[in-house]
Amino acid sequence: MSTPHNAASAGDIAETVLLPGDPLRAEYIAKKHLKDVKKITDTRNMLGFTGFYTGEDGKSARITVMGSGMGGPSCGIYSYELFKIYDVKQIIRIGTAGGLQGFLKPGDLVIATTASTDSNWARQYNLPGTFSPAADYGLMAKAVDTADAHGYRHFEGGVFSSDYFSDYNALNEITGKSSWEPWARMGCLVQDMETYALYCNAAWLGKKALSILTHTDSCVKVEEHLPYENRIPALEAMFITALEAAVKQQ
Repeated sequence: MSTPHNAASAGDIAETVLLPGDPLRAEYIAKKHLKDVKKITDTRNMLGFTGFYTGEDGKSARITVMGSGMGGPSCGIYSYELFKIYDVKQIIRIGTAGGLQGFLKPGDLVIATTASTDSNWARQYNLPGTFSPAADYGLMAKAVDTADAHGYRHFEGGVFSSDYFSDYNALNEITGKSSWEPWARMGCLVQDMETYALYCNAAWLGKKALSILTHTDSCVKVEEHLPYENRIPALEAMFITALEAAVKQQ
C-alpha cells in the first residue's frame, strides 16, 4: 500500500484528510486538536497523522492531517495518491495565500469556490479547451456555516494558483508589472500555488475537495502581513473551520 512518497499502510489514512502545505503545521494540528493520534508517515519528512476530532456538536470523526509541500506538482502528487491509492473521499486544503484585493485584511479566510492558474497541470487531460475546477459545494457550505457561527471574517470566490511565488517571478522584471495584477482584475481574491491541482485531481477521480486559505500577505498593500512568528495562532480560525466542516460532512 505504501508509495515512494507515503509510508502509510492500508487503513492508516482516514476518509477525510486535511492537507496543509507545511508538515509542521500538520503536526501542530494533530497534537492540539486530535485525540488518539498515530503518526502514519514521515517519508521525506512529509509528516502525516491520523486521530479523532470531536466537533462542537459532540460528533466525533476520524481525520488524517498531512503535509503536501509547496506548489501544484507536490500537492498534486500527494492528493492523487491519497485519492487514488488510499481511497480518501475528501481533502480539505488549509494553506496561506497572498491577497490580490485591497479589501482583504491579514487573517481573513478565503474559501475557494474555483481556481484559475498559469500552470499546465490540466494539459494531461487532453481537453479541447480551458478547465475551471470547482470546490465541492457540500464541504464549502459547511465551512461557510462554521465561519459564520464563529464570527470569522471570510470571503468566497475564485483564487489564482500560480507556479510562481509572486516575489520570485522574472516576468515582473521583464514586463515591469506584477504578474498577479491581471488575475486580480478578473476578480481572483488571493494567490496560492496548490488549489488548482487539488481541485483537478478531485474532479478527475470523482472525489471531493475544498481549499480554505488564510490571507497572510497582501500583494496590494505590501506593508500588510501577518508576522511570521505569530502565524500559527493566526491560522487557528482556518484550522477550526476545516475540522468542523470535516466532521459535519461525515
